Amino acid sequence: MNKYDVVVIGGGHAGVEAAAVASRFGVKTALITHDSSKIGEMSCNPAIGGIGKSHLAKEVDAMGGLMAKAADKAGIHYRVLNSTKGQAVRATRVQTDRELYKSAVQELVNNENNLTVIEGSVIDFKIKNSQIKAVLIESGEEFSSETVVLTTGTFLGGVMHTGLEQSPGGRVGDPSSEKLAKKLRSLNLSVGRLKTGTPPRLNKHTIDWSILTPQPGDVPTPLLSYTSKKEERPKQLDCFMTRTNKETHQIIMDHLHESPMYSGVIEGVGPRYCPSIEDKVMRFSERDSHQIFAEPEGLESDLIYPNGISTSLPLKAQAALIRSIKGFENAEIVRPGYAIEYDYFDPTGLKHSLETKAIEGLFFAGQINGTTGYEEAAAQGLMAGINAALKTKKQNAFVLKRDEAYTGVLIDDLVSLGTKEPYRMFTSRAEYRLILREDNADMRLTEKGRNLGIVPDELWEKYLQKKRQSSLEFTRLKKVKLQPNTIEAEYIEHQSGEKISNNISLFEMLKRPKVFHSHLPQGSDELPTNVIDEIEASVKYEGYIKRQKADIDKLQRNENTPIPETIDYKNVVGLSNEVKQRLSEARPESLARASRLPGITPAAISLLMVHIKKGRRLVG
Repeated sequence: MNKYDVVVIGGGHAGVEAAAVASRFGVKTALITHDSSKIGEMSCNPAIGGIGKSHLAKEVDAMGGLMAKAADKAGIHYRVLNSTKGQAVRATRVQTDRELYKSAVQELVNNENNLTVIEGSVIDFKIKNSQIKAVLIESGEEFSSETVVLTTGTFLGGVMHTGLEQSPGGRVGDPSSEKLAKKLRSLNLSVGRLKTGTPPRLNKHTIDWSILTPQPGDVPTPLLSYTSKKEERPKQLDCFMTRTNKETHQIIMDHLHESPMYSGVIEGVGPRYCPSIEDKVMRFSERDSHQIFAEPEGLESDLIYPNGISTSLPLKAQAALIRSIKGFENAEIVRPGYAIEYDYFDPTGLKHSLETKAIEGLFFAGQINGTTGYEEAAAQGLMAGINAALKTKKQNAFVLKRDEAYTGVLIDDLVSLGTKEPYRMFTSRAEYRLILREDNADMRLTEKGRNLGIVPDELWEKYLQKKRQSSLEFTRLKKVKLQPNTIEAEYIEHQSGEKISNNISLFEMLKRPKVFHSHLPQGSDELPTNVIDEIEASVKYEGYIKRQKADIDKLQRNENTPIPETIDYKNVVGLSNEVKQRLSEARPESLARASRLPGITPAAISLLMVHIKKGRRLVG
């Protein structure tokens, strides 16, 4: 009864994606979590998306994942960030109702076939000959499986800090996984400590909203998922803005000696790109203020999430700094902010499938790999779940390359380079970001998911419809010509300021920076926004995309050159001892991945290529 093909540990953003996608392969899957009512819980800010992150959420969605669907069922405030910039760096951000999001995730999980949710805290593994065999929970029950996905979030050896007080826990109200942490530390895995934090939650009735700056959502309101319907979206709310000031910063400085980060109590490294307010005041001492977004936690919730003032100062100091802020003069703290320190494992100890190199059948996904953020966790969970299921079927791993998805960039960065601080995705991390846009995640990945058997019919039909619409519109744009001095030409000139002096196709006209699809004569069918976005990006970036594809073709010649698993780098003539050591530790799977390791020069890659070719000739 307790035998499963795939066991997923943890019901957070990585765990639910891993369990759901594994079950879709038809394999018997278990999701073990300490409290089934907390599945899909948003431990920090109830928001999905943002720069680089929405790309990941849409990629998960394009392959049939849960995150974007749940976000749309709970989305109460939508904004497209970088909307005035090119499509490659635009990003959708959704503020969600915390309870609605959790309910949506649980509903989606419960609708999956072949998936059983089990309540319990995993405390041990059974491992034989470096192969996972079973997991044990605190009640004494054992679940046998040779494929396990571990998604522990911040629970692994988690310690929460408020001022100099500390207590064990994975988040407020939930225990940490101490026994499991002890077990993992005893294995042949490189462990470290990281930290993250959260701001105090405020009572919305004690805030003076009249003096805050409203930040309404975008109209028309976008959707994050490819299959969501506008009518399913809940009521929309405004967010509001305010700022810290000199008094706020002085209060922080006066209490810095009580900060666990600055008193040496916390050893873990915090997120560089989501720093605490203490970090901001210290690192950017020249600034008089920092922006704060007052964001509602839900339609029925009295809690406000003050985004931008994550802190682990003592409660008394938190109260003082909050009440120094415009609009928060009488604000009441419902729950103090805190920092949380937890275990993670060096991701260079993983294969690109997210299976650990040390223990066969054991996969890691999410914050255990050194990442921060819901979206990064979901993307890893999806890939770990896919590869865990494929392993049970004795099929080859499914790996996305850097030119195919932000998910590929994320995993390759982790596995090839490792991380010493919480890793966060940005568009700047993707060298092929003109191709990897938010608007075309479905065009890049849905067919791959369908071939794996994990894309549902509804998503597949949407994809085929979009593909047909795009193809017909591209044909029309190339076929229809504009003539000077016509009503259509004059309209475009008026809207864009672009002069039309010769006959020109709509396609060539759309290449001009100030011309948009809405300026052009429209076809007989009204096109959805996501189709128009993809067409505009493809046309405007056409030349750059061709250049990037040429670069990708060149790279793939190396990408397709595998490095033998049995290679002994000590025998590669000409490599320095440092390079030999680095390659021996990382064990890259191909020349392209070896080339991305720090300190590996083109010359070293050439020597390695020669060595591999010589080996092939000798074998031949």
